[in-house]
This record gives sequence, C-alpha cells and structure tokens, in this order.
Amino acid sequence: MDGFITKDDLHKTVCKNIKKKRLAAGMTQEELSERINLSHEYLRQLESEKGQKDFSFYTLYKISMVLDVTLDSFLEKE
Repeated sequence: MDGFITKDDLHKTVCKNIKKKRLAAGMTQEELSERINLSHEYLRQLESEKGQKDFSFYTLYKISMVLDVTLDSFLEKE
C-alpha cells in the first residue's frame, strides 16, 4: 500500500488510545460516557477490540475535550 495503514489498524489504534487515555485520567467508562452524553454500552463497545464500533469525528472531539488530550494523541502507535 502507499504508506497508509489500513482502516482496521487505524480504528484499533484510536480505540486502544481512547481506553489508555481514559484510564490515565482515572475515569471509568461510565463517567466518560456520561460526560460525552453517549451510552456506557456504546463506549464499552468502542473500547473493545472485538466491538469495532464506529465513531464520528465529533465523538472523538468530545472525548478529547473531556480527557484533556489532543486529537492527534489518539493516533499514536505504541
């Protein structure tokens, strides 16, 4: 491929980083879901490697604001 990672790999990276940053902030899934006004189940599926829950850019923006991180930090590879 021409230097791009796959859509699946990008999705997995973002979702892993959401969980990692949430935990670093000392926040539960329930707390974060309430603050971004989405269901706990949605966030649980979003963070799950099996769930493959799609998300909007706006949802990612809200999560970044609540966790006080930059949007690009969700793209960081380990």
